[in-house]
Amino acid sequence: MTDKKIDTIRLQRLARAFTETAVFYAAIDLELFTHVSQGAGDLPSLAAAMGTSELNAERLVVCALALGLLERTSEGIIVNAPDCEKFMVKGTDRYAGPWMTFTRKEVPDWFTLTDKLRDPSPPSELGLYDDLTVEKARSYHRATYSIGMGAGRRFCREVDLGGRTKMMDLGGGSGAYSINAVQAFPGLEAVVFDLPPVTVVTQEYLELNGVADRVSTLGGDFINDQLPEGCDVAVMASNLPIYNAANIQKVVQKAFDALAPGGEMHLVGETLNADGIGPVDAAMWGMAEVNYRSGGRSHSVSECIGYFETAGFVDVGNVEFIPGTLTRTFGRKPA
Repeated sequence: MTDKKIDTIRLQRLARAFTETAVFYAAIDLELFTHVSQGAGDLPSLAAAMGTSELNAERLVVCALALGLLERTSEGIIVNAPDCEKFMVKGTDRYAGPWMTFTRKEVPDWFTLTDKLRDPSPPSELGLYDDLTVEKARSYHRATYSIGMGAGRRFCREVDLGGRTKMMDLGGGSGAYSINAVQAFPGLEAVVFDLPPVTVVTQEYLELNGVADRVSTLGGDFINDQLPEGCDVAVMASNLPIYNAANIQKVVQKAFDALAPGGEMHLVGETLNADGIGPVDAAMWGMAEVNYRSGGRSHSVSECIGYFETAGFVDVGNVEFIPGTLTRTFGRKPA
């Protein structure tokens, strides 16, 4: 029996992973997936559609094929991979280009990570949101809205809120979870509780989706301000790594205290596995908080379950929500 050969292949891939991101961004900029979807299935037609030389179209296509973003049919026609066809074709209601390039402006920050890790300055409580304005909130949620609506639809397929009357959507942003919830469950109303500049933008999305009569907004800081009363459901989605353990525990406790007896809470977040090892995406969202100068970090499934149990929730559990990215921790307040 021979020992497994140890080489540098994995390390080299890590050292050049940024090149894959750059190719993906270029493909989005040049609307590669949109042109392919519209029938540009060979190099000459793609070059003409993207405004590049055939040589550069070939370079981009070769990389996209290698990355599995494009495929070739048995006839040699270039087509989109299924996920690119579903989410990367501009003009469709599931187009996720703004979300995929959401952190693009932060690329230079990641290459000064060493200095930030050595910085002894105390973190800010709000980090990214320290100097939030309505326009910044509008730009932020323009990028997150499409992906948030998809997550909201999935949540409503997996969680039966029939019989519930009012949901508090903590840090609800665009209101995606609330919009989908009141559309899926006719007897339900919701309130989106978020920072005051954000709720201005929330209102715009509520009106866009025709649910402003059933979803209200309340401006505040859910760490330090009183939560809405009269709710029997609480949802906190996709802002877990922004906060440290003490603040997450505080919010979960406040939600428990504010919920009606028998109410339920769902925490959807980028969680590490129970042992704290991986997945990579959850780990990286925690690391991203270094760039925002916040005190946030990655939280494990075990920690999230602990936050709920410490607060007093019963029937606490955790399930996979988006494979490799998000899980959902849930619990019920005793009646």
